[in-house]
Amino acid sequence: MASLKLEDLVTSMLAAAKAVFDKRWPDIKDYAEPEFEKLARTLIQIEGIRTRKKISEGSASVLLEMQKNTTRAVMLAVEGMGLVLIEEAINAALKAVKDVVNAALGFALI
Repeated sequence: MASLKLEDLVTSMLAAAKAVFDKRWPDIKDYAEPEFEKLARTLIQIEGIRTRKKISEGSASVLLEMQKNTTRAVMLAVEGMGLVLIEEAINAALKAVKDVVNAALGFALI
């Protein structure tokens, strides 16, 4: 299994999210950058716990959902940002790292 790297995950996730936010990126950038980093850190945390066989696939999924909910809530605090746009950005960010994350974990988390 490959090891996840924070910088690689964040770079890919931010590029995908930025493409979705498009002209709204300057409005949400200060919120999105740290939130996607937290999401990437959660994926790395899951990888570490999974490597030690201390988390089930179901629990890993719950942990990821909790961080996605937090990311969603923080970005909704930005005036004018709608749930659909934010959800599209989160989905695009996760899709951008799906293959590498799932390969590293050995199961389809994303």
